[in-house]
Amino acid sequence: MNRILIWDLPTRLFHWLLVLCVCGSFISAKIGGNAMVWHGRFGLVVVGLLVFRLVWGIVGSTYARFSQFVRGPATVVSYLRGQWHGEGHNPLGALSVLAMLGTLLLLVATGLFANDDIAFEGPLYALVGKEFSDRVVGIHRLVEPLIILLVVTHLAAIFYYVRFRKERLVMPMIRGWKVGAGETAKGGGAIALIFAMALALAAVYGASGAWIKAPPPPAANSTPDF
Repeated sequence: MNRILIWDLPTRLFHWLLVLCVCGSFISAKIGGNAMVWHGRFGLVVVGLLVFRLVWGIVGSTYARFSQFVRGPATVVSYLRGQWHGEGHNPLGALSVLAMLGTLLLLVATGLFANDDIAFEGPLYALVGKEFSDRVVGIHRLVEPLIILLVVTHLAAIFYYVRFRKERLVMPMIRGWKVGAGETAKGGGAIALIFAMALALAAVYGASGAWIKAPPPPAANSTPDF
């Protein structure tokens, strides 16, 4: 048993920033009104975070890579039988990660085209119009309870592992290190980080709608008024 690096700094920052943004999105949506502006801003940050995590899951350090923790059903069965041993996300935790990422992707994708029939319009609303926007709003609202369920399940799982299995899960996500029998994380250097951040920023720019040209002003009435 030795002190090993499990979660690199980019993974830890992603995790805690995502926590803040999801909480902020939920609170601002419940407040409504002018707070919906912040709801949209939180959503754009989540877009960037998700794209970063997807890229980092390929080019990041050992335990952040999907290839390290995403396994087939046989591995999940082995874990349930107590036959799996390893560091990082366990096979059930991997399913939770995929479910969380997939649900959040669906939420932000629909939110970009959404409207609230009052004052809020998603940054890409102009590309689709009211009818399509109303449809995705229905999907957005339908998926909202699912992300709440996943968060509650995630917290319950952490409590179970800490309380009953005596596994320290929170501190490694803060400090990055833990005592274990595995190897310390490798890879995910500066070039990989710059690449992932560049794609994340590009995704935020695309999702922000800043590239959409403003509609031309209405033509002036050439008929003189008498």
